[in-house]
Amino acid sequence: MGNKLKKKIEKLTPEQIAKFGEWTKKWVDIGLSTEPADFERATAAALKAYELCNLKKPMVILRMGSPYAATLAGAYAYMLLKELKLNPAQVRAQVGDQVGDQVGDQVGDQVGAQVRAQVRAQVGDQVWDQVRAQVRAQVGASGFAAAKEGLNNDGYCSLWCSFAAYITFLRDVCGWDGSTLENFIVNEELVQSCGWTWWHQNVLAISDRPSLIKRDAEGRLHCENGPSIAYRDGWSLYHWHGVSIPAEWVTGKPPSAKEALTWKNVEQRRAAAEIVGWSKILKQLNARVIDEDGDEEIGTLLEADVPDSGKERFLRVRCGTGREFAIPVARECRTALEASAWTYGIDDLYTYKPEVRT
Repeated sequence: MGNKLKKKIEKLTPEQIAKFGEWTKKWVDIGLSTEPADFERATAAALKAYELCNLKKPMVILRMGSPYAATLAGAYAYMLLKELKLNPAQVRAQVGDQVGDQVGDQVGDQVGAQVRAQVRAQVGDQVWDQVRAQVRAQVGASGFAAAKEGLNNDGYCSLWCSFAAYITFLRDVCGWDGSTLENFIVNEELVQSCGWTWWHQNVLAISDRPSLIKRDAEGRLHCENGPSIAYRDGWSLYHWHGVSIPAEWVTGKPPSAKEALTWKNVEQRRAAAEIVGWSKILKQLNARVIDEDGDEEIGTLLEADVPDSGKERFLRVRCGTGREFAIPVARECRTALEASAWTYGIDDLYTYKPEVRT
């Protein structure tokens, strides 16, 4: 099948290496695209996959607004076909009512890994975790066992584009023409045209891309006043610096200081403390003064017993606008000056001059 490799690639040229950054950006942009899905293109590619597997065209093809809807609708359609023996038209109508209308290592390290870190690890895995959790919650509420069985039927597409970045670099930049590339085009087309797929011999569900993605400076899903990722059918997720949080924490009902301190999930507890503000939290904890600097821009070093964490240290400072806030610092900090320098990543206290915080 296809052509054999014409020439073994022993080493990348400087020109090929220079393409790493450009290729990474291209595929990160594809993975984080918020453009509406091209359902026609995605469907054509998916049907080609069925053909390559010697399978007939699925009886039901669904176009859904989000990964959650695609996963739930795919499993629901499968159940209707199997258990209730409805015809495809009846299945589509039922689903609409119930769910909604809507050179190897080097290239891998420099392209595939970078795309994976920026797209899959920071966004894609978070989406999948929420799909799995919410589908399981729906299963528990309705006894809809087919959905639980179908959680492994998904194909992630755009948010899992790192493999496509890796293979296309070898093909388009390095000139690799391995025998499997003709079939790889199916994956490439899906990654570039839709956000999620759910597969079964008789059912195919395709999801739209996100309509919105918001991230912090480190690429983690984050938004302080709304969803961090949202889909056109209304399904949305909320994150604080990569940690999944309840929607109300950033949409009008933030947690109280007491709730933040006693929240069961430790990662969410720390996010809640940041949302409330460590300055308020420290008052609840009766924080002790370790060192106080005469310069308000340097501030006061405090220590407090944080539940499930132990003794933690914080720098309480006043910003240029006069607002007081607290910043977690390393436990090893012994003075306010040392803690202030630590927040800027500076070790040399002799040359350190504090900036005006805003």
